[in-house]
Amino acid sequence: MTDESLDGAGLDGTWTDESEWARFDVEPEAEESTGPPPQPVLAVVGRPNVGKSTLVNRLLGRREAVVQDTPGVTRDRVAYDALWNGRRFTVVDTGGWEPDAKGLQASVAAQAELAMNTADAVLLVVDAQVGATATEEAVARVLRRSERPVLVAANKVDDERTMAEVHSLWSLGLGEPLPVSGLHGRGSGDLLDRVLESFPATPREKIGGSGGPRRVALVGKPNVGKSSLLNRLTGEERSVVHEAAGTTVDPVDSLVELDGELWRFVDTAGLRKRVKTASGTEYYASLRTKSAIEAAEVAIVLIDGSQPLSEQDLRVITMVVEAGRALVIAYNKWDLVDDDRRRQLEKEIDRELVRVRWAERVNVSARTGRAVAKLAPTLRTALESWDTRIPTGRLNGWLSDLVAANPPPVRSGKQPKILFATQAHTRPPTLVLFTTGFLEAGYRRFIERKFRETFGFVGSPVRISVRVRESKKARTGRG
Repeated sequence: MTDESLDGAGLDGTWTDESEWARFDVEPEAEESTGPPPQPVLAVVGRPNVGKSTLVNRLLGRREAVVQDTPGVTRDRVAYDALWNGRRFTVVDTGGWEPDAKGLQASVAAQAELAMNTADAVLLVVDAQVGATATEEAVARVLRRSERPVLVAANKVDDERTMAEVHSLWSLGLGEPLPVSGLHGRGSGDLLDRVLESFPATPREKIGGSGGPRRVALVGKPNVGKSSLLNRLTGEERSVVHEAAGTTVDPVDSLVELDGELWRFVDTAGLRKRVKTASGTEYYASLRTKSAIEAAEVAIVLIDGSQPLSEQDLRVITMVVEAGRALVIAYNKWDLVDDDRRRQLEKEIDRELVRVRWAERVNVSARTGRAVAKLAPTLRTALESWDTRIPTGRLNGWLSDLVAANPPPVRSGKQPKILFATQAHTRPPTLVLFTTGFLEAGYRRFIERKFRETFGFVGSPVRISVRVRESKKARTGRG
């Protein structure tokens, strides 16, 4: 009997009469994605603490950028999708721009300059209550030499008393200053209209790939080298790297070409605390990281191989598994791992990561570039498993032999029977078992382990759902 003829059959090969089972039998074909059309890009720049992120949230109509009453919260350039009057565009929020910045602030300034160079239009945000400072005048000199349209947003205009300060911004030589209030929304609609008018007919650079690049979340605790790895992959200073832990706050999107294929990477803030106990910037950064994992298809959990596995490492892995995403575990700083640490790490993995033995593993060094080329094959393997569906007939034939050799344990004096099984979903692969009774958690894990031994599914979580058939007595009483 072929796999096709078994589709819809029970473990004993007989046809079932449960209509609920049949609806899980066929998974619809995924629609082919043609990719998003090109979108114009608006770079939002300015010195620290002029309210850029608050204004960005106002333009987006939702809270996306991390905002706190502390200068320098935004450090990387961060891209968000925006929509106004039926037209989509991309808003790039940047770190504060200081022309004479040093150290960390110099890296932030470089990110802002790169955003200006790759944008279709630039929005310079100035604190109208302070007026034009030497920093704004230096930025204006740079922007006047650029070939991009430039708009000046006079922010924090909360009432008419500030309007006199707005007119003084004509001195920047960038055209009419537009009064707005990122906090209260005043003038935001007029500003958005002017933004759309400033965009060219054809965007300079397409942010999304036409083939729909697979989405990869780069996650891990602070200071494990996520931004360094992203910079190594992109070949540019895409993310700010500094010896201070927790430099990245917002997720940062990057298109990365690995092994001839385009991927969309998201570098995220390091998770220090649980979301419930985090506060301020850490709270919102944790939410962004969680959202980045849920929006991704596969996650690379970066772990410092030179240090013992920590609770934060395990928690990040748990977040990825609970989100149902494909998983690659990359042990970074391998150039610092000696033989003693390698043996110790193997023991830690056997003890702490026993539940994710299926995850792909690769030992890398973002600093030296060691084994970074191995990431693409492991990502492909994990995603292939994540997308795979086993035909129902083949699945039931395998399960019949497994149950015959290893029946479920007796519960309350009765032995449950598995009547039928199907893989209801992919992304992640989800098995639904229709039974006459409850299956112990240990037996479900046994089924998953044997399922992996037979069908593979390396790099992808597998979920098992049990549906217990009602007894005839219960059905009769209900009727």
